[in-house]
Amino acid sequence: MTLDAERAAVFADALVEAGAVSVDITDASAGTDRERPLFLEPGEDLSFAWEDNRLVALFGEETDLAPALAHASRIAGAPLPELRLARVEDRDWVRLTQSQFTPIRVGARLWIVPGWHAAPDPSAINVVLDPGVAFGTGAHPTTRLCLAWLEANLRPGASVIDYGCGSGILAIAAAKLGAGRVVGVDIDTQALEASRYNAARNCISAQFIPAQAPAPEAADVVVANILSSPLKVLAPLLAGLVRPRGRIVLSGILAAQTQEMVDIYSKAFDVLPPTFDEGWVRIEGVKRA
Repeated sequence: MTLDAERAAVFADALVEAGAVSVDITDASAGTDRERPLFLEPGEDLSFAWEDNRLVALFGEETDLAPALAHASRIAGAPLPELRLARVEDRDWVRLTQSQFTPIRVGARLWIVPGWHAAPDPSAINVVLDPGVAFGTGAHPTTRLCLAWLEANLRPGASVIDYGCGSGILAIAAAKLGAGRVVGVDIDTQALEASRYNAARNCISAQFIPAQAPAPEAADVVVANILSSPLKVLAPLLAGLVRPRGRIVLSGILAAQTQEMVDIYSKAFDVLPPTFDEGWVRIEGVKRA
């Protein structure tokens, strides 16, 4: 069904309350020249910027749809708009998901290779990755930005902290690019498990610790690919994890948030010109002595 912004939010809540397993709202103009990207962080006000929204609800096979949809209409206090019903056949969802991820080249030497693919260039530096439920496949611009920085700038033997390690992709890449001590930090236990699994698969030595644990020793490089809201809150902590004259590399930041983040981190770092990729930004700074 296609709805305006206000009705999309109302019917999404109503369908969930009526038993939908999931509800997805997307730009009805996606794939056309009228498509407009919309970026929101967790906890932000969900005010849709699209004029027309496509709403897709998924119900379990056991659901009696007619009463469920009638119930959603009563909750929303309005008749259901025109809709189309389709059956989603069962498939090998694991294989389908895997097919979306293919090897990604970063810079001149580095490849990110899903564990179910052969390495395109066995002589390159290959990070073999199974992200599991953790963030970090190398496909997202923010991850690419950080990988490119490591590939181009990491000095052999430098110590590295990957704060918000997700799948461990940045920590593992750093180790394979010649880093010395490597530590990954995350609040999510599943991310830490995925990172440890991927590190073992790549035969590299790295430590992965929960964010609640005592802070690791300060490092030459701290990479944090998370989101702007936690980066604001964590600025004093992250600054403390960087040695004097060391580097901080930040991503997960939208282009429109660049100046605010530069202002925050300029208190402890000499911030270099930012690097942009598809509406996202990487900010790099050198810690003042």
